[in-house]
Amino acid sequence: MSAKPESVGREVLYEVVEGHIGLVRLNRPDKRNAVNGDVAQAMDWIVKATEADDSIRVVILGSTSDGAFSAGADLSEISKGRGHLLGTRDGGFGGLATAVRAKPWIAAVNAPALAGGCELALSCDMIVAAETARFGLPEVKRGLFAGAGGVFRLTRRLPASIAYELVATGDPIDAPRAYALGLVNRLVPADRVMEAAIELAKAISVNAPMSVRESLKVARMSFDAPEAELWKVSREVSARVFASEDAQEGPLAFLEKRAPVWKGR
Repeated sequence: MSAKPESVGREVLYEVVEGHIGLVRLNRPDKRNAVNGDVAQAMDWIVKATEADDSIRVVILGSTSDGAFSAGADLSEISKGRGHLLGTRDGGFGGLATAVRAKPWIAAVNAPALAGGCELALSCDMIVAAETARFGLPEVKRGLFAGAGGVFRLTRRLPASIAYELVATGDPIDAPRAYALGLVNRLVPADRVMEAAIELAKAISVNAPMSVRESLKVARMSFDAPEAELWKVSREVSARVFASEDAQEGPLAFLEKRAPVWKGR
């Protein structure tokens, strides 16, 4: 893995909380956490670092700003001809949109997530949102295109007709409606977003890491793969998981009435 960029700890903050939870926070409040090259490089490094760290079982993506989760692409960078720097080779936009990862990510959205900011949230597996948050892809209002996955990821997370409306009008959806339609997993007051995200992350992190990763692998494939292939992969995953040390530890801990000690293998 490449050396840690200087932007980690500056434009993007990273720490480990509760032992097994990686906490990532976008930290450009003066720019509404818009993505520039430094943010993209930092996120790319963090994705790879958390994937390589066996102690990390789940990752939360939040922000340090109450004004915006992320406003998306930094338009001042694009105007200067540096738009190609807003993504990375392996991670795509923001170093995250196309990143290959096995571990679950939770977006902690405490403020509007629009344009590329919405696409960053959609790049995560789950979303915890403030009641005052909004989600939207306003690119069509500016003659642009939401090219970081938003136009198809919205359709996978919302009823198609609602997603088509959001894509074609560019108008946002508020968090309460997004929650009612299944886009948002937890809806809480703004001051509880991070607390609720950590609670959800803890509910994941207490489970066997290998079981979580392999189960999510098959679940993510369900959008694209035919059922025959899903059965094939499911059988392969099942054999691998049941042959693991954790598959022995889980039932034993249950019988001994104690918390399991997972080894992740």
